[in-house]
Amino acid sequence: MARPKKTLSEAKENLPKNWYEQILTEYSEGASDVEIRAMLIGWLDSFSLDLWKRWIEEEEEFSLTIKKGKQLSEAWWVKSGRKNLENKDFSATLFYMNMKNRFGWADKQINENKNESTLNVTVSKDLDDLLNN
Repeated sequence: MARPKKTLSEAKENLPKNWYEQILTEYSEGASDVEIRAMLIGWLDSFSLDLWKRWIEEEEEFSLTIKKGKQLSEAWWVKSGRKNLENKDFSATLFYMNMKNRFGWADKQINENKNESTLNVTVSKDLDDLLNN
């Protein structure tokens, strides 16, 4: 017989009262999902990647907190890049790779063949995509 699923409402007794504010604060400083999961592991003994994924799918309050947090994190990174454009010590390559790997940014792709010319452009996910993923 399987154990009953752990719910957010049951876990709240082990979470800090302002858990969502603490999560959003970390995200607003550019934190990654890995850092947030580590924070949750510190609060909940049996927190796992599977539970993270399930709560994002099934627990609206948790899901909305994480989605908002991801937007805050991306905004922090974008602002950091914008403010450091003229800083000679700023690693544009590190910034570029971080944005591609963490936030789905992509390079422009141009495909041409002899019979027809096409232009395929992939851009950063828009706000709706971020909210729905």
